[in-house]
Amino acid sequence: MKKLLLTTFLISCFTNFLLSQTYNEYEVSFDNRVHHEANIKVTFSNLENKVLEVRMSRSSPGRYAVHEFAKNVYSVKATDGKGKELAVTRSNPHQWDIAGHDGTVVFEYTLFANRAGGTYSGIDETHAHLNIPATYVWARNYDHRPVKVKYNLPTGSNWKVATQMKDLGNDTFYAPNTYYFMDSPTEIADFHLRERMVDGQNIRLALHTPATDAEVNAYFEEVIGIVEQQAAVFGELPDFDFGEYTFLSCYVPNASGDGMEHRNSTYVVSGKPNDRPLGSTSMGTISHEFFHAWNVERIRPASLEPFSFEDANMSGELWFAEGFTSYYTNLIRARSGSITPEQYVNGLGGAVSYVINAPGRKYFNPIEMSYRAPFVDAASSIDPDNNSNIFISYYTYGSVLGLALDMSLRTMDNGKNLDDFMKHVWQTQGKPEIPYSVRDLQARLAEYAGENFANEFFSQHIFKSEMPDYEGLFKEMGVVFENPNAGAPTLNARIIVRSTTGSMVQNALVGTPLYEAGIEKEDKILSINGTSLATYQGRNVDELIADKKPGDVIEVEIDRWGEKMTKKVTLAASQNMRSSWDANANATAKKRREDWLKAK
Repeated sequence: MKKLLLTTFLISCFTNFLLSQTYNEYEVSFDNRVHHEANIKVTFSNLENKVLEVRMSRSSPGRYAVHEFAKNVYSVKATDGKGKELAVTRSNPHQWDIAGHDGTVVFEYTLFANRAGGTYSGIDETHAHLNIPATYVWARNYDHRPVKVKYNLPTGSNWKVATQMKDLGNDTFYAPNTYYFMDSPTEIADFHLRERMVDGQNIRLALHTPATDAEVNAYFEEVIGIVEQQAAVFGELPDFDFGEYTFLSCYVPNASGDGMEHRNSTYVVSGKPNDRPLGSTSMGTISHEFFHAWNVERIRPASLEPFSFEDANMSGELWFAEGFTSYYTNLIRARSGSITPEQYVNGLGGAVSYVINAPGRKYFNPIEMSYRAPFVDAASSIDPDNNSNIFISYYTYGSVLGLALDMSLRTMDNGKNLDDFMKHVWQTQGKPEIPYSVRDLQARLAEYAGENFANEFFSQHIFKSEMPDYEGLFKEMGVVFENPNAGAPTLNARIIVRSTTGSMVQNALVGTPLYEAGIEKEDKILSINGTSLATYQGRNVDELIADKKPGDVIEVEIDRWGEKMTKKVTLAASQNMRSSWDANANATAKKRREDWLKAK
């Protein structure tokens, strides 16, 4: 009875609060959805007697680069509270200024949206897939106000609305402020809905894709397995706002594959063909994005606070926020049974080998790699870059550092492991929502594993770019890490043969045979070791040097802007390492491996 009275009291307070607020109110219609348009009307009321600055965002939560969302806004019109049309002026490409209003501005516009993904919006006859910063304008100086958005759903569409916003009924939803609104992607479609209470909170899957009930049921069970194993890492679920977390999963042919975390939801998107079985589509993305409910949404870098919707957001902590999340992505799948432990182990070596051999470590440490996110995180430009030589994705770099830290802790054989370190960071930084810096992470590791260990790990692998002893660490975890082609010759370049010539898919990597020979991406490769590529039908040009050995010199003929030339190329030895399950591991290593990979 006491709980019922308390619930009634809270609902009454919430209702009174809603009635007493001045809202920024949005209304949306989809009458021309076949042509990817939405009609949007926003009412800003109780305004001060000065120019209203209406903005379109240039960045989006979970993304670190700038995106020009305003380019898809047109047919703008503003009126006052009496319906009188107001003049709209432009101070910059992302803003509309309205003066002379009577305390109310009704701002109307058409939005074009045709890229359903984690960052952009997509509208058609099957759904309205809305990433909020790519969809809605907002008003400077009024972003503290609560938001209501009303969706006018097309008649006969069977569309429903899924979002982390509070459902007020009648297809109307509430956010406490503009930031929460911007962080609340929305899927409107005739989607499958599954729900499950986990530790007292509702986990929802809103899945927009053609699939049978049996497929969706099996898929949801796989999702729940991941949810439970991730909760086991941290010891609990976060306290989700309104007691719900929603997977907004959109798997349709015209979608753009992506995943994007938000405070109480995630967009997981795939361009899955309609006739392909659902299977485990994007399950790795599901795992990655849900882990973000702790690591980045609540265990949050101070560099991302406050989040700017008007510029790029730079953070030096993405090796941890994104990279350690990437480490757990498939580890959790192995623990939940989504993949086998052997599949997981056998898939680790490629990423480790890539980072070990990447020339980018000569230029930037993991912190500095994270700083480069605004240049690479779905950012677009037309001038060439040299990222193949100077950049390593903070997702991959961070994931192999997370792996090294976990193995290092486990091989101490004192009960330490990365799970419990993450739980410690959760209790000290995430649960109380105290934003962290790199030095805070170092301090938390010192508290958990000792000051000497933390100082050494951070000084060697975070503030510098030195690599851990992966071969030794893997061996102690019951995993073989070796070069399956040791001694084999290689050009160490990806060359695609089209028509009669070959070309590199990226800039020549520093120190590789083609780089040292002065061959670059723009060169057309005519022949390798005497074989013309005009007749070559293979997929890997290293086949053309299989009879050679490292150190041998071959000739590579190229065409550089119409001039043919022959280059002397000294072959290198293959450095590609791979990991595999060690069936002959000793009992101690097998026990560590079992503890590492088993369900919690």
